[in-house]
Amino acid sequence: MLYLLETRGLSKVYTETGGTLEILKDVNFRLTEGSIVVLTGASGSGKSTFLNIVGALDKPTSGSVFFYGDEMSKFSKRSINMFHRKSLGFMFQFHHLLAEFTALENVLMPARIDKRNENESCKMAIELLNAVGLSDRKRHLPRELSGGERQRVALARALMNRPSLIIADEPSGNLDEKNAEVLKSLILELNKKYNQAFLIATHDMDLVEIATHRWTVAHGTLKQTTH
Repeated sequence: MLYLLETRGLSKVYTETGGTLEILKDVNFRLTEGSIVVLTGASGSGKSTFLNIVGALDKPTSGSVFFYGDEMSKFSKRSINMFHRKSLGFMFQFHHLLAEFTALENVLMPARIDKRNENESCKMAIELLNAVGLSDRKRHLPRELSGGERQRVALARALMNRPSLIIADEPSGNLDEKNAEVLKSLILELNKKYNQAFLIATHDMDLVEIATHRWTVAHGTLKQTTH
């Protein structure tokens, strides 16, 4: 079976003064198209390190990461850039919106970086803002939006280039209960509408409810669990 994302024997070791720190140990992981995979585990268990490696923001000490069967360690720097621009969308606990740009312009940014047709991209950005319930806020600057609205803009931006996978690190961690519930509903809705795959690291047990697969991270290992 060809997986959207797969790791084999993945390990990450940091060398520190006086010794080494093994963050990930021989991790074998699989993610299929259209799935919502949630990683749970204590702070410091290795969730963010794992996301950074599979998102090609960091390199493993040993082992391999495959994206649709292609080994990522063999990607050139140009291929990594293309991979980030076209295949992945990122969401973090903090929205990282550009303060001087409107919601619409923030969502458009990935398409502009990719030098796509402006008119077509604008239509797509408006469609995405509609999908996340912000059609009436597209001309607002980030400072004019609530925390929940900013995170929804960040979700729309992550979807802009129609990536195969969205990687989200604690996406609801900075939200109150009401906005976290809105975000959860949106992820489920977008998954169904676009067959969008998500890989989410979270402490939010409400997000676990919508997962098609749950993996627990502990002592450097990942194990698939039921929920």
